[in-house]
Amino acid sequence: MQLHVVSHPLVEHKLTVLRDKNTPSNIFRELVSELVTLEAYEATRDLIVEDHDIETPVAKMTGKKLIKPAPMVVPILRAGLGMLDGMTRLLPTAEVGFLGMKRDEDTLDIITYANRLPEDLTGRQCFLLDPMLATGGTLVAAIHYLAERGARSITAIDIIAAPEGLERLKKEVREDIDFTVVVAAVDEKLNEKAYIVPGLGDAGDRLYGVID
Repeated sequence: MQLHVVSHPLVEHKLTVLRDKNTPSNIFRELVSELVTLEAYEATRDLIVEDHDIETPVAKMTGKKLIKPAPMVVPILRAGLGMLDGMTRLLPTAEVGFLGMKRDEDTLDIITYANRLPEDLTGRQCFLLDPMLATGGTLVAAIHYLAERGARSITAIDIIAAPEGLERLKKEVREDIDFTVVVAAVDEKLNEKAYIVPGLGDAGDRLYGVID
């Protein structure tokens, strides 16, 4: 596993406002999108390109173009949807799939309740979107899901992560899977309810409101 913590004054500023409990949902959504775009710039650094001949208004030249098949962006429902606009703003040619996964608050087991992805992801560079990397269980399951369908490489983009979740990824993700985690910050710990501390609360609720 490769871990990349994005270090930039704008990231630090936006993350501070995002964490503030007084930040309203509309601003929270805007900040999530902006942070993801900043993270995505680093996360896409290793996208595979090939030579491509073009003609400018002045001369012929050989430039670079993303290879096919197109990268696959996969938000994990529901909170990951709040990151989608920020990611596709930087990578508009990507295709989008969806995974519905949630953590049982009592057992902490991961439940998959929906998926909308091609059965064959052979050769695809895939980007998983989920604001919080807490226990790591959801991300482990999602990474294996994509790898079993042939994904070439997998990059998880999270806004914040807990050390416990990162450690679980190192232990449980198969060694043959090429994956990277990109985050804006690694926080202190998980509390007794498996929430990230200091964290930013429940990202889904802050994005979309509380669902009873």
